[in-house]
Amino acid sequence: MDKLREFGRKAMFYVRVLSGYEERRIRSYRLQLQTRLQQAQERKAALRKIPEQVILSEVRRMVEEMQALNKKLEDTEATIEEYFKPIDKEAEFIMKVQLEGEEKTMKEMMKAMQKQALLEQAEAEKVANMQNAEAKQHIQDKASSTPSQAELR
Repeated sequence: MDKLREFGRKAMFYVRVLSGYEERRIRSYRLQLQTRLQQAQERKAALRKIPEQVILSEVRRMVEEMQALNKKLEDTEATIEEYFKPIDKEAEFIMKVQLEGEEKTMKEMMKAMQKQALLEQAEAEKVANMQNAEAKQHIQDKASSTPSQAELR
């Protein structure tokens, strides 16, 4: 019975090979394996891309957050500038008034120093004139005393 069964199997195999059934079955099996392999490779590539995509999405999200933060900072800065504008104007006015006061003081000091220099110069001229007058007087005294000394001799 086993021999008969074995013979039947072999006969069926030969019939399938001769009819091309087995060949078609092998081809379809090979095509199935090939498609499975291709799908597995695509899934593997997709899995490899997922971390890159996650990283890229994180980077995009961080860039968007940074841009939003920069915009907030610029808005805040503009608000602060608007808030302090009147104070800046007042400070500028005060500084201007102080500078004008300092300029006035400097001009007055310059005038006073010029007056002082003129007074000192006039006094120096007086002293020089007095010294010249004394020197002339002294010379005249000597000159006048010299002839009287000659007369005495």
